[in-house]
Amino acid sequence: MEEPKTKRSRRTIPLTKQVIKDLREHETTQKTQKLKAEPGTYFDQGFVFAASNGEPMDQHHLYNRYFKPLLVKAKLPTIRLYDFRHNCASLLLSAGVNPKIVSERLGHASIVLTLNTYSHVLPDMQQGATEKLKGILFNGTDGKK
Repeated sequence: MEEPKTKRSRRTIPLTKQVIKDLREHETTQKTQKLKAEPGTYFDQGFVFAASNGEPMDQHHLYNRYFKPLLVKAKLPTIRLYDFRHNCASLLLSAGVNPKIVSERLGHASIVLTLNTYSHVLPDMQQGATEKLKGILFNGTDGKK
């Protein structure tokens, strides 16, 4: 297994209770697969998501067999799995999450990279900032409705 590109590539992010529950169930399933495997046929490499023999999953197989059918079922456009990373960052920034938090979640070396990459989200944020400032200055509120 290759080491990550940078120290920031390894990071801890909070998960919802449901995701933790799902991951624990997945871990149980994986351990069961390992126990049922014929001796010498399961190669545990410590992956959270692995092929049925413990080896790394083939990304093309994963995409074509599982991900693409999910997109079709959900009536979503054909996108890459990696595009969820971009969507997540855009949604968080649009929701007003501090860009420093988004940058840390993505593992970017600098907040500048995050802001430059996701600058298309910022114009809407500017209007929100204007409304909040108006509320603070003229209404004694934080601008929320």
